[in-house]
Amino acid sequence: MRLKKVKGAEEKIDKSLYIIKNPSYYKGNFKSLFGNDNPIEIEIGMGKGNFIINKALKNTNINYIGIEKFDSVMVRAVEKLENLEIKNLKLIKIDAIEIDNVFEKEIDVIYLNFSDPWPKTRHEKRRLSSLDFLVKYDNIFKKSKRIIMKTDNRKLFEYSIKSFTDYNYKIDKISLDLYNDDIKENIPTEYETKFVSKGEKIYMVEVYK
Repeated sequence: MRLKKVKGAEEKIDKSLYIIKNPSYYKGNFKSLFGNDNPIEIEIGMGKGNFIINKALKNTNINYIGIEKFDSVMVRAVEKLENLEIKNLKLIKIDAIEIDNVFEKEIDVIYLNFSDPWPKTRHEKRRLSSLDFLVKYDNIFKKSKRIIMKTDNRKLFEYSIKSFTDYNYKIDKISLDLYNDDIKENIPTEYETKFVSKGEKIYMVEVYK
């Protein structure tokens, strides 16, 4: 799906106080940016920001970083933040493939919410739950590793479960129908709200090692 360009998006993003313009400068030392040693959790592919913004608002003792590569999507998150002051939230505009060039041994949790399924076999390496990305994540996790994933795509979900377990992750929580299971404190993304309103199932898995 081709995203529509949003006029003035790049300029608005550049002016936002939430944007980290030189993220690689903080590699291995993002705690200095937040001014504390609280856990750091990231969402790769944050979209319009509903999930990561609400996470930060509800958990002030955790630092959050939202990652998105598309201006036309990230600008919507920036707009939501214009009249808010959230000290434990920052945003980075990069492609996920650069993730291990930005962080090093400092991330506690990775969220993968409604990632692009890249259904064609030749695009497998682009899936955020592929072996290629799991290896990258090894370099950015602080100590223990925890990934929490939600998707509406059954095939991506099944692929991801196999990918995680083949790479020695253990399943902590799993749901084949998130909104009919007793999963507490779920924060929806914009996509999630849309899918649920259409009666579609949401799949969730939380893995660790």
